[in-house]
Parts: sequence; C-alpha cells; structure tokens
Amino acid sequence: MTHLVYAILAAVISPTQMTPPPASPSLDPAEVEKFSRLAAEWWSPEGKFAVLHVFNPVRLAFIKEQVTARFGRDPFARHPFAGLRLVDIGCGGGILCEPMTRLGAAVTGIDPSERNIKTARVHAAEQEIEIDYRVETAEGLLAAGQSFDVILNMEVIEHVADPAAFVKVCAGLLRPGGLIFIATINRTLKSFGLAIIGAEYILGWLPRGTHQWEKLIKPEELHEWLAANSLSLLDETGVAYSPLTGQWRRVRDMDVNYMLVARKPGDPQ
Repeated sequence: MTHLVYAILAAVISPTQMTPPPASPSLDPAEVEKFSRLAAEWWSPEGKFAVLHVFNPVRLAFIKEQVTARFGRDPFARHPFAGLRLVDIGCGGGILCEPMTRLGAAVTGIDPSERNIKTARVHAAEQEIEIDYRVETAEGLLAAGQSFDVILNMEVIEHVADPAAFVKVCAGLLRPGGLIFIATINRTLKSFGLAIIGAEYILGWLPRGTHQWEKLIKPEELHEWLAANSLSLLDETGVAYSPLTGQWRRVRDMDVNYMLVARKPGDPQ
C-alpha cells in the first residue's frame, strides 16, 4: 500500500459537549460524534493520530514555502512568519499550531471540541508556547469580526456539513492578500480502494467508517468554490506515502491525497 489516509478529523466533539448551531456549514453532528473518542491521542506518535505525525513534515514544508514566497519572507530566518496572524480551523490537539507559532506567527487554534482544546492548551503550556486556543467555529470567528493573514484548513473540509458554504466563511475570514491552505482527499475509485477499503477495512489503520466516499472532494469542485469567493488558486500538489522511506512526499498524482493554496486579492495588510 503506497498511500495512507491522513484525513483524521481535527474537529471532534460529542453531542454532550456542544450543541451545533442548526445551520452551521462547519459542523456535521454525525461526523463529530464519530471522532469524539480520539481526542486524548493527539500527541501520541503511536496512537490514532500517528499518521498525522508522520505527515506533518510535508505539510509544514508546503506551508512554509508558500507563506515565505508570497509574503516576501526569508525562509532561513529564525521567525519568518513574524507579524502574520494565522488561524488553524479544526486544530485538534495543536500539532500544526505549535510549529506555526515557532515560526513566529500569532496563532489562533479553533475547534468545536472542548476535549481537543484542553489537550492543546495543556501541551502548549508544557512547551511554554503561547497560542490562542478557543472552543469555536469558523462562523463564530466571522461573526466576531476576526480576520487572518493565513488560514489552515487541513483534513477537515471533507467532514463538514456544507463544504461550499464553509469555503465562503473561510474567505470572509481572510485578509486582502492572505493565503488559505486546504488539504483533503479526492473522490475517485482509487481513493475508495486505498483511503477507505485499504486503510480502514483491510489494514485497520483507521476505524471503519472514518470516511464516507461520497463526501470526499474533487479538486475541480474545490476550484469552483474558491473562484466563487474570489480566491485565486496558486499551487496544488498530490501527496503520497513511501513505505520504503516511511515518509510522505509531494507528487503529481492528485487521485488520492492532495493539498492546495489560494490567495485573496489585494495587498497584504
């Protein structure tokens, strides 16, 4: 098997923790209930989120490469993201928030799961890192008038109730000249065989039912939603796992896992 599934939902709650708003594109009660039992395992390299720990280096490299290039930053500087405000939507236990903070960004991590946020806060305190963690949704941030230079939407969009509406909310949170990163899984026969049948039912890397094939998102669908909100696609790449090296790498093939970056028009603030 040359691909692993990295789409473990970062927004995990149980119905007893939070009652989702009735028309929230960010929340699907069935999805969040499915993942609520995993909240305690975010920082265990051998736990349920082990695949995300292995995947993190390629995600971080893509984000750093794009942010430094688009904002004119020195990629070799100690804090190349200094002065940028970044939000990780569906931050889970904070495994992306912490490295973003170390790069110098002012980071907000939001998740509708109180369990996830508690886990993230405890770990950040242990590392002596300051991160603004909130039990919140993207809609809540937008209603509060928040805005960001960089938005991370990684392995979340295929689990939300209305992905097109969710992209619109994210676009509203983005400052002029800002960047949004999205990582997800393509809806193809190949992804059905590898990301669902292979990973969940044969190898047992993820609990059965983690993904619903019909909710996976084709790149062209995502392109359409981005364009509808005046977001310009800058780059996209497939991502694959090599069993020989035990590492993820960027590839041309976007039939299974892929990630992209888009920009909002205007000059950065």
